[in-house]
Amino acid sequence: MNVKECVVSLEGKVGLIFGIANEDSIAYGVAKVCRDAGAEVGVTYLNEKAEPYVRPLAEGLQSAFIMPMDVQQPGQLEAVFEQAKRQWGRLDFLLHALAYAPLKDLRGRLVDCSQEGWNIAMDISVHSFIRMARLAEPLMLGGGSLVTLSYLGGERVIRGYKMMGPVKAALQQTTEYLAAELGGKGIRVHTISPGPILTRAATGLAEFESLLREVYSRAPENIPVTIEDVGFLAAYLFSDRSKSMTGNLIYIDSGFNIMGD
Repeated sequence: MNVKECVVSLEGKVGLIFGIANEDSIAYGVAKVCRDAGAEVGVTYLNEKAEPYVRPLAEGLQSAFIMPMDVQQPGQLEAVFEQAKRQWGRLDFLLHALAYAPLKDLRGRLVDCSQEGWNIAMDISVHSFIRMARLAEPLMLGGGSLVTLSYLGGERVIRGYKMMGPVKAALQQTTEYLAAELGGKGIRVHTISPGPILTRAATGLAEFESLLREVYSRAPENIPVTIEDVGFLAAYLFSDRSKSMTGNLIYIDSGFNIMGD
């Protein structure tokens, strides 16, 4: 095998990218790397307010289609998969980069979290991934890859992460069960756990910027993770090179996850 044969390629592959909000979004970093690797992508935006930020990015990616998609609006998620079926007739990969909680619940104590806030967070951040897997399954006739995003706060208490800790823990366990159920069809499922990245979503967390400084001052490499770093990892997981991997929680945090308190 020569060096060129070892390079990750997504030539001929088609996939969906959920979760681009602006140019700082992890989902955008993933989409860029996938396009550079040869994949064709379909991109979604949350609503009319988000469209002016997302559409120019999607057009720059030469996206096969650009559609609105709010997982809490009936029929919108299904419409995206119907478009993928019409456009491509199949699906090779998707990125689930959706997470949300009402700000009051997100910044308050877990013990004070409202039932409504909890249900919203679990629906958007976790159950939406299950719904995506259900819709992707019949389109992944030759197998495929589903990837979602978590954070170390899903496994240990991280200052300021609060209610999103147990929400992300549920997402990580969901990944394992989906991997077990879909593995027989060649559908691989993974969670990527990046270190803190200054995205729009992250700014909703209390004291995020101080957490960012603390993490990378203690991480073995002391190198802040970028959205492109996550993109390279995701592209590998979408590629045929990762065909023997599934159900993994994969850290990309400059080694911070190995450090004790």
